[in-house]
Amino acid sequence: MMPCGGGPHVFVSEIEAPELEVPDRHHLRNVLRLNEGDLLTISDGEGRWRQCRFGRFVEPIGDVVVVPPPDVEVTIGFSLIKGRRPDLVVQKLTELGVDRIVPLSAARSVVRWDQEKARTQHERLLRVAREAGMQSRRVRLPVIETLSEVLPVANGAGVTMAEPGGGLVNLAYPTILVGPEGGWTDDELGDRRRCSLGATVLRAETAAIVAGSLLTAVRDGRLTSVGR
Repeated sequence: MMPCGGGPHVFVSEIEAPELEVPDRHHLRNVLRLNEGDLLTISDGEGRWRQCRFGRFVEPIGDVVVVPPPDVEVTIGFSLIKGRRPDLVVQKLTELGVDRIVPLSAARSVVRWDQEKARTQHERLLRVAREAGMQSRRVRLPVIETLSEVLPVANGAGVTMAEPGGGLVNLAYPTILVGPEGGWTDDELGDRRRCSLGATVLRAETAAIVAGSLLTAVRDGRLTSVGR
């Protein structure tokens, strides 16, 4: 997916009559040092963007450009990990162009979120994706799913489980699920298709980022099917 034109980039709720949220205006003026009349781009996060001028009001000066969705939607599911590492995973997967991100509660996940924790963390991950989308100039934000159990996701179409010794990463299986550091259980793996992310043992967050990088590279034509 190609990014939009140059300059600072920000998301707005209404692209026809754009208004900046207070934190975004503060960031543009006080961090990025935009002055009255400087150029920026805005997007609705759903594939539309346009060029504007910064000021007391955001002044649209360009037509709305519509970027179609990708032919193949890339999804990464990652099992819960400690600390702020879920933020890192969502940030990098957003930068890479992943379309859908699914936090997973695996049998061997050390981290457990109760209902309230899952709600607050989902809100946090949405903010992380939005900030990463502005930095990487995305015009279509990824869908961040709420916390899901592994088996309902694994039983979907086009899913492959990241596992040493697995097959190639390819677009016939555009959803890769990455297990916890303790690995998948036999029940989670079952007879499902497996893919390899490389010859070395990766940390859980690294594996999720590698999975997103490989799938988006194959989709964009930068790589053919990859694996060992």
